[in-house]
Amino acid sequence: MSPDVVTVRGACPHDCPDTCALVTTVENGVAVKVHGNPAHRHTDGVLCTKVSRYAERTHHPERLLQPMRRTGPKGSGQFEPISWDEALDTIARRLGDIAARDPQAILPYSYAGTMGLVQGESMAARFFHRLGASLLDRTICAAAGGEGLVQTLGAKVGMKVEHFAQAKLIVIWGSNSIGSNLHFWKLAQQAKRDGARLVCIDPRRTETAEKCHEHIALRPGTDAALALALMHQLITHDWLDHDYIRDHTLGFEALRERALQWPPERAAEVCDVPVQQIIDLARAYGTTRPAAIRLNYGMQRVRGGGNAVRAVACLPALVGAWRQAAGGVLLSSSGQFPVERAALQRPDLLAGRQPRTINMSTIGDDLLREASPTFGPRIEAVVVYNSNPVAVAPESGKVVRGFARDDLFTVVLEHFRTDTADHADILLPATTQLEHWDIHTSYGHTDVLLNRPAIAPVGQSRTNTDVFRALARRMGFTEPCFDDDDEALCRMAFRPDVIDFQQLLDQGFATLQLPDAPYADGDFPTPSGRCEFVSARLQAQGLDGLPDHLPNHEPAGSSVRFPLAMISPPARNFLNSSFVNVQSLRDIEGQPVLEMHPADAGARGIADGDMVRVFNDRGEYRCRVKVGQRARHGVVNGLGIWWRKLGPDGTNVNEVTSQRLTDLGRGPTFYDCLVEVARVGEAA
Repeated sequence: MSPDVVTVRGACPHDCPDTCALVTTVENGVAVKVHGNPAHRHTDGVLCTKVSRYAERTHHPERLLQPMRRTGPKGSGQFEPISWDEALDTIARRLGDIAARDPQAILPYSYAGTMGLVQGESMAARFFHRLGASLLDRTICAAAGGEGLVQTLGAKVGMKVEHFAQAKLIVIWGSNSIGSNLHFWKLAQQAKRDGARLVCIDPRRTETAEKCHEHIALRPGTDAALALALMHQLITHDWLDHDYIRDHTLGFEALRERALQWPPERAAEVCDVPVQQIIDLARAYGTTRPAAIRLNYGMQRVRGGGNAVRAVACLPALVGAWRQAAGGVLLSSSGQFPVERAALQRPDLLAGRQPRTINMSTIGDDLLREASPTFGPRIEAVVVYNSNPVAVAPESGKVVRGFARDDLFTVVLEHFRTDTADHADILLPATTQLEHWDIHTSYGHTDVLLNRPAIAPVGQSRTNTDVFRALARRMGFTEPCFDDDDEALCRMAFRPDVIDFQQLLDQGFATLQLPDAPYADGDFPTPSGRCEFVSARLQAQGLDGLPDHLPNHEPAGSSVRFPLAMISPPARNFLNSSFVNVQSLRDIEGQPVLEMHPADAGARGIADGDMVRVFNDRGEYRCRVKVGQRARHGVVNGLGIWWRKLGPDGTNVNEVTSQRLTDLGRGPTFYDCLVEVARVGEAA
């Protein structure tokens, strides 16, 4: 290898359970190739199509390379370059003026543009805690499912992903693993070759569903009904592990009574699936060992999403699946990592203050609210980093109107001129993963990964941490914690007895030391140490302590005007709103698409390839229709999330989604959405 060519180990920063280990090839200071690290067992040298194009994203011709100030109307994307000093001085002055009146009028808005612990919520959290700004309830992806796990298993924990390869039955529930969990799919395929049966539960006939032995295409929002019917069959046929139930669970008699109200016939009617599918799945789950369930977050984006996850998470304990390493359930492993969050984020800097909390999923309503005794001060400033709320937040017509307020001061840290960036007053160029230090956990495996910078920051881009350090200095914050550099932040993320930082430096990753079958003998991280079928913590909140089926806010068949249920899973080559502007990936996707069943299309005179309007009382957007078997009858699939500016009419699928929240965790209900569809040109 030439002296001018080096390779640097890193980690994929994106919102995906695989958290791959990367190797970046750098020639003369330019990243020319990103590939998977073959030494990391979970990555095994393989990346998804999206991240394999990461060098193209980093050196993209439209990359934001210098600070900018808005010169035209908000949303116009009209900016002029300014210096970093001018940008930071302006931000500090404006935030200081607002904070002098009430710092709660300032709101940080961020999510998983990077999953890194350092470029995510470390220096940024310190800054906003010291300022006393409003807190952000970061709910937009996983809040309902996460809370469901916490109330049942005690934390976001589950079986080790590598053991799926030894399972004899794998239920893939609410996940298009081929598109969103590629390395798990490799394990499932290995199990399939060794004789395992694969069952996919998903309203959409995904690429994953096509390659499983069976696809159960239930209605959106009916997963808890299906899980309760499975319990009914396990109980009535006595496919139970009575010893495990006695020794390691809490509330079985109450759960039994609830489940016996859900015979397969009742669930089949609610889910709109054949009764025999439910009976057959229950028999397989009750009589096959080891049996493993891979949950994903799609199924919890409805009103009853938290209860649905609770119901599914109860199943392994009923049959004693946890006794074996290849048995149990996995939705998220993130609760396994003992991250030193207080050291990174320094909530002590609040100094006893208790700012209000704003839910990121209701940002559309909240930006439009006036000051009130219950809400508090009107939001006067938003600092956006690691997110693109104008594209990704629900009911985006309101989100756009909120960000278009002339009296709202908006700062955006970004790589590109996204829909949100177009609404910024000050736009700051951020580094990509190839240009900074960071440390990563995973929600799909149990390794910690270190990301080293492979190249110098492109243009004038700066790390998120550098920006908030500089703002802290200008705001007069003198606490020593604002001097911590990024490598120091990486080092403080874990205690040395948990993760050896030298090992991270030497090989790029380190594995948590956990038992192969962590709940074989109970010891769940619940207050009781048991799998809690009944949650006393929920009962203390006045909620049902047992899991139950809660109908959608907008149940199928409840509206004559809007008879179609809509889900909005990500397009295969995008990740939320990331990668939409990478031309090679957008060329694969083509354009915004709505998948529609032939019967639904035919009833509306819609043909494959037609331009259609998707609409309800919240708004409408336009896209091309793809008629086929991906969509089940009565459900349309609005593939997202395209930037609004790249849509045919400057909108996207979130024009029609709702700001209503889930039963647990205050999460969004993106897949709890009724619409109508018509060919463009027809009357509404």
